[in-house]
Amino acid sequence: MLVIRSLLFLLIQLVLTPVFSTLAILTFPFSPLTRYRLISSYARTMIRVLKVVCGIRHEVIGIENIPSTPCVVLCKHQSAWETLALQAIFPPQAWVLKRELLWIPFFGWGLAMTSPIAINRSDGKGAVKQLLKQGKERLAQGFFVVIFPEGTRIPYGERGKYKVGGALLAVSASAPVVPVAHNAGRLWGRNSFIKHPGLITMSIGAPIVTTGLKADEINKQAETWIENEIQQLAH
Repeated sequence: MLVIRSLLFLLIQLVLTPVFSTLAILTFPFSPLTRYRLISSYARTMIRVLKVVCGIRHEVIGIENIPSTPCVVLCKHQSAWETLALQAIFPPQAWVLKRELLWIPFFGWGLAMTSPIAINRSDGKGAVKQLLKQGKERLAQGFFVVIFPEGTRIPYGERGKYKVGGALLAVSASAPVVPVAHNAGRLWGRNSFIKHPGLITMSIGAPIVTTGLKADEINKQAETWIENEIQQLAH
């Protein structure tokens, strides 16, 4: 039954993705924030499909911690689930991604309409400069900036190295950092086709005020909170 439900979800996703990608391209005449609000309806739709088809529900703890003004969101990355859920839970947001994704016909073109922060990850210091420049621009435009500090999806129960880029952006832009923990990998694992029914909990921490702090200190605070919170969610 799990295989059938997971297959049905995939088929629906394969049908809807090209449709939404085409619609995303057609949002070009609108302002960046309006484009985002229209395009993110895809993520909200897929979250509903996931609930109906696969039985995956979610709850949010600490939603009152989301600031009313743009900030840097540092989120645990375990699954594809959070790439959808963050769009359904947080205000308009810009994502850090590798620029090659924007070159994919239709999908990449539609993705470009969401005002992502596209960087050349192989450029090292150049990538950090791109992150800081584009990140400050997106914050000024009214976007929250979402960064997965571990850089890639980490299997549930494991821990990756937290990179300092997001904290550097927060310091450079004098923006607060909001840490986010969740246990999505328990039901929808990294690169997993099978999706298990159940409840995913996302926990949003209190904003970390970055004034007077160094990027390493901010990064460590966020890492400590996220990893400790994940341990709490496991009980």
